Amino acid sequence: MSEASERLSMLKEPLAKRLCEVLDKCSSKGWRRLGEIVGGDRRFRVSPDDMELCSLQVLELQGSPSRTLLRLMGERGCTTAHLVDYLQTLGNADALQCLRPSALQILIQPQSVALICGHNLRLSCHAVGKSPVQYQWFKSKEEVPNSFSSDLVISPVYLKDAGFYICRVNCGGAFQFSQWIQVDVLNVNASCGQRYHSLEGRLKLVIQPQSQRTHVGETLQLECGAVGRPVPRYQWHRNGVPVPKATSRKLVIPDATRDHGGRYRCEISSGAERMWTNEVDVAIAPRICVQISEATECSEDDVYAIGGVLGSSEFLLNNVPEQLHATDKVALLIGNLSYQNHPRLKAPLVDVYDLTNLLRQLNFQVVSLLDLTEAEMRNAVEEFLSLLHKGVYGLLYYAGHGYENYGNSFMVPVDAPSPYRSANCLCVQSILKLMQEKETGLNVFLLDMCRKRNIYDDSAPNNVLRVTANIVFGYATCQDAEAFELSSSGLTNGVFVRFLKKRLLDDEKITAVLDRVAEDMGQFDATKGKQALEIRSSLSERRALTDPILPGDGADLAHARSLQWAKAHELPESMCLDFDCGAQIKLGFAAEFSNVLIIYTHIVKKPEDMSFCQAHVTDFSQDLDVDPKEMNRETPEETGIYLLSSNLPQHCLYTRVSSLQKLREELVFTVCLQGTFAAMDDESVHWSRSIDIGKPLIARLDLNRPARRNSCLQTCRMPHSPSHSPCHSPGREQQQHHHHHQQHHVSASPQNHYLDVHEHQGAVGGCGDSFYAGQSRSEPAHDSVCGLSSSPGRLSVPIEATDDIQELQTVFINSLQLQPQ
Repeated sequence: MSEASERLSMLKEPLAKRLCEVLDKCSSKGWRRLGEIVGGDRRFRVSPDDMELCSLQVLELQGSPSRTLLRLMGERGCTTAHLVDYLQTLGNADALQCLRPSALQILIQPQSVALICGHNLRLSCHAVGKSPVQYQWFKSKEEVPNSFSSDLVISPVYLKDAGFYICRVNCGGAFQFSQWIQVDVLNVNASCGQRYHSLEGRLKLVIQPQSQRTHVGETLQLECGAVGRPVPRYQWHRNGVPVPKATSRKLVIPDATRDHGGRYRCEISSGAERMWTNEVDVAIAPRICVQISEATECSEDDVYAIGGVLGSSEFLLNNVPEQLHATDKVALLIGNLSYQNHPRLKAPLVDVYDLTNLLRQLNFQVVSLLDLTEAEMRNAVEEFLSLLHKGVYGLLYYAGHGYENYGNSFMVPVDAPSPYRSANCLCVQSILKLMQEKETGLNVFLLDMCRKRNIYDDSAPNNVLRVTANIVFGYATCQDAEAFELSSSGLTNGVFVRFLKKRLLDDEKITAVLDRVAEDMGQFDATKGKQALEIRSSLSERRALTDPILPGDGADLAHARSLQWAKAHELPESMCLDFDCGAQIKLGFAAEFSNVLIIYTHIVKKPEDMSFCQAHVTDFSQDLDVDPKEMNRETPEETGIYLLSSNLPQHCLYTRVSSLQKLREELVFTVCLQGTFAAMDDESVHWSRSIDIGKPLIARLDLNRPARRNSCLQTCRMPHSPSHSPCHSPGREQQQHHHHHQQHHVSASPQNHYLDVHEHQGAVGGCGDSFYAGQSRSEPAHDSVCGLSSSPGRLSVPIEATDDIQELQTVFINSLQLQPQ
């Protein structure tokens, strides 16, 4: 369709906005006179009632009479060519100029960015014109040397490179300037343990504020920092109240008083994203001097109680308890959804995504993986263990099917047979035993799965864990109980993570955080009597996930291991592809999870004589999970990208490539360009380019290699987890009764593993497939007995947009129906 025959409803928003502003501001040649002219045309007659409707828009806060008029005209078939004729009759040259193509247009504006010192800075400005286009970049008023490309690359970037940039674009005698953008460069010390992986401009917290203790009259300074596009905005809060004029990364209060003490945190926002730093304590102590004028008899304890050093004549009260720290922080997050032989799940997708973002704010090295087979899970755990050493905080989160026998928890891979046994699964306590051998500082297990007894597994464990005072288990449900997903027409969290994510960033002992989560879950009437958080801990110190990182004696070795891990999370560099026909294509990448890659294509430049141009990707390896029907879609949601959709560039074609852990060779695919030319009667012409991006993200770790069969991860022979008593699991004398109970229960209710919760199905973007809502993550080995069918395949529903627990709880409770016993 040519631009002249384009309907008004298809006008691009920037153009429509400029046109409406011109028509709204003009009195004699504005929207009212335009309506009168159109009203005389029988094809698109505008009635007096329509004009009155337009005039009423001035009463709205951002109402536009012109926009309403153009919308009415577009609905009646008016095209851009018709509008040009009307504007010529109107005699409004400024409005006509809005519709006429410019000799030079900037299609892609540069964006402000905040990044870490030492990383690569890339600013892009792409323009098209009737003749070749030249570029010149400026920093403030000074030209940037040798910056004649559409992309300004500074590698690596330093603190001195921070500032404001603009690009001048020349085409013949015409020129335009891009918008001004800001570059903020953060200096993050390696000692902080922070590692930054490219997230395609997503907001990421890299500097957390630290608790402060100072004295009256001294300067109080707090600092935080985040990276992302555009440059983040900051607002400091004290005791929950915004601090006036505190909108910078650094909060500086000279001459602090006692009133400045309290709990501080900073709200950071960038575009539609928003996050909070840790909440830290600030204590402003009075300056107290003690002058000893004569010999005074006192004990050593008396001296240290007032902060002095024995033998000093003057000292201050300044006793600060030693801060606990980690030598590093590592987290492995696994979410299994697409089971081959058991009911599929929904919530792990959102649960793993949310926890990944939160743990990265706490400076954890995080790998997040979806849908792993047994061998892939074992190899992922092996890589996870290789990063652990003395003093490291290790965290393992698992969401999926599971079970518990004799106090040992088993995680079920997506390829587990039906029924499955311990040899087909991973034992959490086996992983804990290996973590203990690394002398870790803290071991946290968050198990979002069912803990029902597996009647098909009669193995008898006989080994015992070491006794260490640094283990925390957070079970999503109690022993011999199920963990449930919430019913929703879209994607949503499971019950456990729904409450956990609101507390995870709290600067509290990890067991105190989990206690608060348990209390919150206890107030959720929908799951009372069905699911309750259980905490088991041998923690003897006030260890918190917010503790700072201070590398230990093995810092060099740890750094080398971390670099290897970081390489497995690097995204391929975006690239521009030039084709022989003169078209230029931008190929970009983003990571949704550590094993899920997003590829998007965008037309940067199109030859003038080309009437149609489109680029798409194809020819992916058979190892990967890429559905041809869901490739190269015009919206991220159409290809299954729900969680990153708001952070991806617009006007692209999107493809989601999952299961990267299965990739055995470099990822090679084809970029195809399809174009038509008016001179060739719009006959389609094709060009193609082969692209090799190596092994992206987690593919570099070769998790598809065969798992070592002699690994102690293979089976679990340990009878008890920390604080476990022999009465926690049914004994052999109880198993026969339990088995019969299961069979009787199944015959009465074939769907006994589900809480049937049905929400309104008419929501926008809802899924037409039928799901068992409130599905449990229990041991599904009963499928062959009770005849449960697998849920449908890939989800085609959007992520839930609301976080209103009360609303969700009300809907959930009102529709909650338990199957009869």
